[in-house]
Amino acid sequence: MSHRFERWGIAGPAALIALGALTTGWNVTAFAEAIDTQVSANVVELILAILLFTDAMEVRGRGLFGGERNATLRLLLIALPLSILLAAVVSVFLIPDALLVALVIACIVMPIDLAPAARMLKLGSLPPRVRSILTIEGGYNDGLVAPFFGMSLAMAVAITKAIDAQPGDQNRILDQGIEDFARVFVNAAPSILAAIAVGIALGTGLGLAVRRLHRAGWASDAGIRLVTMLLPLIAFGITTSIPEINANGFVAAFVTGLAYRIMRTRGMEVRSIPHTELRFIDEVGVLTTNFVWFMLGGTMLVAFSGGVDWRLIVFAVLALTVLRIGPVYLSLLRSTVPRRDRLLIGALGPRGTASIVFTLIAYNALPSGSMEADFVLVVAVATVVGSVIIHGVIAPALLDGWGRRRGSESG
Repeated sequence: MSHRFERWGIAGPAALIALGALTTGWNVTAFAEAIDTQVSANVVELILAILLFTDAMEVRGRGLFGGERNATLRLLLIALPLSILLAAVVSVFLIPDALLVALVIACIVMPIDLAPAARMLKLGSLPPRVRSILTIEGGYNDGLVAPFFGMSLAMAVAITKAIDAQPGDQNRILDQGIEDFARVFVNAAPSILAAIAVGIALGTGLGLAVRRLHRAGWASDAGIRLVTMLLPLIAFGITTSIPEINANGFVAAFVTGLAYRIMRTRGMEVRSIPHTELRFIDEVGVLTTNFVWFMLGGTMLVAFSGGVDWRLIVFAVLALTVLRIGPVYLSLLRSTVPRRDRLLIGALGPRGTASIVFTLIAYNALPSGSMEADFVLVVAVATVVGSVIIHGVIAPALLDGWGRRRGSESG
């Protein structure tokens, strides 16, 4: 029935969140216990790896940045750190009690993810360059934020546990937290570099093999569909399961997709992979994304069951608007991106699966029932649900209307 819902202006994620809330509403306590496990975090991590790989396959143009290296690097190296810093500062002023997890919250709510904006991205009224830049940024920013998220979470967990511990155990817990922080800090750059190396090697090798085998008539579309489905799982598994590599699985999955696309389409007049080869992973991506949105509906009930502090909602609104639009606009000054497109890139920065993954990791790591864990859950859920409404329902309607007006004026 999704096509009928879309005709009425209701995006798939919004409907699935409502269905998830209705389904789990009869036993919110049991659902809260289910999501507070490592298994749930692992499942969503795999889903995110698949979605990042799919995003990479959608990148148009040449190279690892799809021909948008300057704009993308500005967004990743200037706008993203600035937006995280601003979000952390604003959260401290708005919610002083959340001081220990201010940076954790900022790392959760600021990286963008295009999952809630599938309908918006398909609209012809959205400039192709804006679509391309958002796709590339959405793939890279999760991997770049992950090390900082890990470091801030390690310290937040250690301090939170130390405050609640017996006096004799406090020093031991803090020392462990400092060790965890140092380990993540030292491994941050090597982790990303190793992930990029694995992704380039894996994607390039299999992309080249598939292109030559398909040209020789040795590989069918059905076989290639299986290869593309397995690639993100293999990349994620290699980087996260082998201790000697110990790399960022999200970056590895995305770079694998970029490298595979580049080699698979080399020599083609149109640098895009045939849809017949992507049909399987596209359908799996839709299914797994729908699962995450459905689960978010129950998580929303868990987050809001104890009431909602208005300051948390205000922060979520700020995170979706000025805390992103301002840094993005500043970072793209004196670039080749027009002023209107700068505003669009800043305003059309949806939050989705990546934020949910980081939220579940933080919620599982922080002490159960702690005020800090509740803050993280409520802010993250409010931000993602708000993004579904803004970027999944309101923005497509506005862009569609704007596109029709431009068409009638030109006609």
